[in-house]
Amino acid sequence: MWIGAYLLCAFLWTSAPKWVTDLEPPSSAELCGDCHRAIEDGWKHSAHSQAVESRLFQDAMKMAEADFGASTRKTCLGCHSPIAVQIGDLKLIRKVSWEGVTCDYCHSIRSISMEGPNPRAHVEFSLVKSGPWKDVESSAHATEYSAVHTTSLVCAPCHEYRDALGFPVLSTYSEWKASSYAKAGVGCQSCHMYQVEGQVVDARVKQVAQHGINLHAMPGSHSIEQLNKALHTELVATHEGNRLRVIVKLSNRGAGHSVPTGSPLRKLILEVRANPYSGRAFRQERVFQRKIADPKGKVVELEPVAFVKSARLLSDTRIAANETRTETFDFLVPAGVLTQVEANLYYYYSPMATSEAQQQIKFFTIRRMVR
Repeated sequence: MWIGAYLLCAFLWTSAPKWVTDLEPPSSAELCGDCHRAIEDGWKHSAHSQAVESRLFQDAMKMAEADFGASTRKTCLGCHSPIAVQIGDLKLIRKVSWEGVTCDYCHSIRSISMEGPNPRAHVEFSLVKSGPWKDVESSAHATEYSAVHTTSLVCAPCHEYRDALGFPVLSTYSEWKASSYAKAGVGCQSCHMYQVEGQVVDARVKQVAQHGINLHAMPGSHSIEQLNKALHTELVATHEGNRLRVIVKLSNRGAGHSVPTGSPLRKLILEVRANPYSGRAFRQERVFQRKIADPKGKVVELEPVAFVKSARLLSDTRIAANETRTETFDFLVPAGVLTQVEANLYYYYSPMATSEAQQQIKFFTIRRMVR
C-alpha cells in the first residue's frame, strides 16, 4: 500500500505541479520557491527581498510623502517594489508587492531602455520567464533566453537615478560603465551573483544535469566578506622625532564602482588610533563620501531629501574603482614609547537608523606595535 502511495507522490513531484494551472503572474516568490527552493532560500537573505519591509525604507518613504507629497511614494516604490508600480498597487495591498525586488519582476524584464533621464525596464508579466540561460525547459512555465540578463544593464533601472532636478542621486551603473571592469566585460553579476553549488529546480520536481546557480543572496555593502573583497588595506607606522607617523593605503581592488556607492549619505570611515603604553591615547579619522546640497545650497542630510531635492555636488572623496588612496596621520608620541597603532574601517549606511548596528558596520581592523 505504502509503495503505491510513494509512487503516486513521486509522479506528482516529477510531473507538472498541480498548482501550475493556477499561476497568475506576477506571482509570489513563495510560489516560485515551490520548485526553485535553493534560489528562493538565497533570495530571502538578500537586500532585494527586504527592500519594502526594511524599517529604514518605511520611515524614509513616510517622511518623503509628508514633506514632498503623495507622488513621491511612486518614486520610492519604483525601485523598492517595482511590481507594485507596474500593477498599480501603490498601497501595497498584494503580498507580492511586499516582496521587494522579487522573482517575477526580474524574470519578466524583456529589455532596458537608456533613453530619457533614467533607465527603464520593459516588463511583461506572463508565463514566459526570461533569464540568462539558453536551452532550459520547465514544466511550470515557458522560458526565454534574455541577453540583457547577462549584462549589468539589467541592474541599471534601480542603480542609476536622477531626481526631478536632474541630479544623479544614484550613479553606481555609471561608475561601473566608466571603469576598467566594463571595458573588460566584467559585469555586476560577476561579483554579486557569482556561481555557487545548487539546483535550479528542486530534485523532487525535476531531475536536471546542471548543479550550479547564480547566487541570489546578492551580497553587497551589508556583507563583511564583500566589503573586504572590495578594499585592500596597508598600514605603516614609524617614529620621526617626537611624532608617530601612520600611513594607510586604501586600494579599491575588488569593486567595479566607487566605495561607497549608492545613496549619497553613505560613508566609508577610516579610523586610526594610537594607544601609547604611557600617556594619553589619540584618534583621527578620514571620511570618504559625496556631499550634496539642495537648490538653496543647504547640505543634504536625510535620504528623503537626497532622493527628491538634490541639486548640486559639493565634494566627492569616494575611492573609485582601481584607485589607491594614501592617508597620513601624525600623533604626538615620541620615539621609544611602545605604542599600539590600530586602523579600523567602517561602512556607514544611514543617519536615519535607530541603532548603531543599522547605522554602520566595522568590517576591517589592522594593528601594529611600534616603539
